[in-house]
Amino acid sequence: MTGVHAPGLPEDLIRARARRGTAEVFPSPDTYGRQLFGAGDTDSPAGDPRVADELDAARLVPPVFMPQRLEKLIDLGREPVHDDVDLTTSVGGFASPLPLYVSAFGSTRIAAGDAGIAASRQAGQLGIPMVIGENLVPVGGYRRDAATRSPILARLRAYADACPPDRGGVVVQQSTEDADSEVWNLVYSDPSVRGLVDSGRLAFELKTGQGAKPGLGGMTVVGADDARRLADRFAVCDVLGGDGWLRCATPGTFTEEILRQQVRFMRNNFPRARVWVKFHPGRDVAHAAATAWRAGADAVTVDGAQGGTGWAPRAFVGQVGLPLAECLRRIGRPEGCLLVTGRIWEGGRAVRALAAGATAVGLGRAALLAVDEDAEAGLVRLVQALALEARLLVSALGRYRVDALTCEDLWWPGQPTAISTKAGQPVAPIGGRA
Repeated sequence: MTGVHAPGLPEDLIRARARRGTAEVFPSPDTYGRQLFGAGDTDSPAGDPRVADELDAARLVPPVFMPQRLEKLIDLGREPVHDDVDLTTSVGGFASPLPLYVSAFGSTRIAAGDAGIAASRQAGQLGIPMVIGENLVPVGGYRRDAATRSPILARLRAYADACPPDRGGVVVQQSTEDADSEVWNLVYSDPSVRGLVDSGRLAFELKTGQGAKPGLGGMTVVGADDARRLADRFAVCDVLGGDGWLRCATPGTFTEEILRQQVRFMRNNFPRARVWVKFHPGRDVAHAAATAWRAGADAVTVDGAQGGTGWAPRAFVGQVGLPLAECLRRIGRPEGCLLVTGRIWEGGRAVRALAAGATAVGLGRAALLAVDEDAEAGLVRLVQALALEARLLVSALGRYRVDALTCEDLWWPGQPTAISTKAGQPVAPIGGRA
């Protein structure tokens, strides 16, 4: 362990899952027969109420009558169980065994080191897509020789070596400084990445914002020597005191037309790569997402306001940007593949996000904590636990495909309930929406 921490997440619970995997889905067997379990338990997945949002408060509500369970029963010739739930999903054009991906890490220092390599290798083993975040090339360079391979190529290689040839994919993010360094051109033309390109498992993600600090670019803390080295590409500010300098990336400037042209540029210049677009949780997120899909984006990623792994000003954490639940509410029924992140680490919040319209969910801080706990298998175990919970929950709802989840499966406290006298009609629309 290297001492990585993630305030705002139930770190002990995540680390326990990274150690013990699916065993952590249930209370300790030692307590069976001696302890009564129920709501309010301090170890419940809802976590700290000070950081909970509406998505945590929403409840999954199984119906009494389950026609889809009957269909599955007839298909199988027996009563279906949770293992019969199919979680395979197309995530931004990539085949994935789960509605899950590893999202971009905003902390360059952590992601560029052993934790980034461990996360890449384990994501590859799982066959789930992985996003490589911004600024690795402007900061760490792009070196192809094996002895001094740059951080971005080391992560690409670790993933590709571990991933089955018919699953997953790597998404390379680009911001303004990355564009100046021609990151996409370098990756797309690199012979060592050709296997991912030829198998259709490479995507590029246009980053317009991030959940941790909407409206700002990436930020890291660097020493004085690095500050001088990076000053020609980034804004560096002596505002932290001591030996640390604040290195600031620019957020980029977007309008509807600029976004449309950027997506078209990506499709034209990199025809064999998928196109992803990432948005911060802005008030016009629904309009922005629709613009990207209509321009031809294969996926839209939305960071909820409580997401993020990188350095951020205190004033932004918990005060700026829409919570993930409100982003989902404003977007409504997505026009394309919708990927969301923000405090995802266990099956309950993940399934609620999927029922609210997401195609898949991303692991950020939780993935870093898991590999910090166990660099060999921590992320694998964390994902195994989440997948088991997801299957149990989806099965309880009488669904047997993850894409069969709908807003009917959610109840939002405080929202008016529309009671219908017609059998089979939804009882509570998402957030009161028809």
